[in-house]
Amino acid sequence: MTAQALAERTGIRTPRIRAFMEDGAQGPVLPTERELAEIAVALRLPLTDVLGATRTPAKMTA
Repeated sequence: MTAQALAERTGIRTPRIRAFMEDGAQGPVLPTERELAEIAVALRLPLTDVLGATRTPAKMTA
């Protein structure tokens, strides 16, 4: 699915979708919980999977 198609399904602006796709959870543009829920529905994924994918893993220290 393209960013444009996902934007049309969710109502989220295409540039935001692209930023989420390109930068992930590490990027400067972070999705809101509502946006994540809309993306999960549009992609037919469990919300818990989408929320889990956005979590930044803790840095390990030696």
